[in-house]
Amino acid sequence: MELILVLAAGILAGTVSGIVGTGASLILMPILVVAFGPQQAVPIMAIAAVFGNVGKVLAWWRVVDWRTCGAYSATAVPCAVLGVKTLLAVPPQAVEVALGAFFIAMVPARRWFHRQRLHLSHRDLALVGAPVGFLTGIVVSTGPIQVPIFIGAGLEKGAFIATEAAASFIIYLAKVLTFSAANALPADTLLKGLAVGGSMMAGAFVSRRILQRISSQDFRHLIDALMIASGLSMFWVAFR
Repeated sequence: MELILVLAAGILAGTVSGIVGTGASLILMPILVVAFGPQQAVPIMAIAAVFGNVGKVLAWWRVVDWRTCGAYSATAVPCAVLGVKTLLAVPPQAVEVALGAFFIAMVPARRWFHRQRLHLSHRDLALVGAPVGFLTGIVVSTGPIQVPIFIGAGLEKGAFIATEAAASFIIYLAKVLTFSAANALPADTLLKGLAVGGSMMAGAFVSRRILQRISSQDFRHLIDALMIASGLSMFWVAFR
């Protein structure tokens, strides 16, 4: 029953992420921590994110901007690997507290990025990819930051969803390989990640049908609500 509920949440997370470009980890991470504990939750989410992003790329394959994806990933991937190694060296409660603080802090940060109306070149993407990639390795997902970054590169709707997903796929694949190399990816964790990832892929195809109906204002409100709820739930898990 626990796994069924997690898979149902995976479909919801994949659908939301496919609509607004992020939000999967904000929905799933607190649920995974409660169900499996923080040490398993992080690699499970990394595996699931690989497949969830594959679903979004397949749904919007023809509009992926591969040059933008490559510019960002070139620095984000090695820094994400460094972030994973940092994550494995800290205690579980510290991970939970960091996740909660990060999610809540992203509300004002996202609003600031939006107000700046960034216009980013490929060189700019490579520069911001390094710190954001490192954060992704530590805090599971930096989707709320990546949203204004890829929109700032001039991408919209399907092209934005697909390109951000392609870059995230590469970064999360590097994370999974790093967990595996550190012997932090047992078979049980791998299977759980594959199951959750499959449910997220299904949600990605559901989202394509309703993407055009979501307004920009609704998108911003949804992201803020997800970050606050997920951040508070992570604090509850850490201090319960």
